[in-house]
Amino acid sequence: MKKIALSLLLVSAALMAAEDGATLYKKCSSCHGLQAEKKALNQSQVIAGWDAAKTEAALKGYKDGSYGGKMKGLMKGQVGSYNDAQIAAVSAYIATIK
Repeated sequence: MKKIALSLLLVSAALMAAEDGATLYKKCSSCHGLQAEKKALNQSQVIAGWDAAKTEAALKGYKDGSYGGKMKGLMKGQVGSYNDAQIAAVSAYIATIK
């Protein structure tokens, strides 16, 4: 019974993170597109298909200033208010967009 309860808790947490990631991604969609299919402002890579680890590393790098080219300043402002959990959630959501 404990294993079932733990499994349900983990699934619920994953669903909540995915939902939260979708909500957080709305901030990104104006530049990256609803399906992450656009090169933001014709300057970035298309992020659809990126795995969560790649996206998370990029977003953390934008936040701390260690990643990015032309879009570095803009993206630092975009992700500056995200905490690590939010970065992980939006990264996991982006990984689901194909």
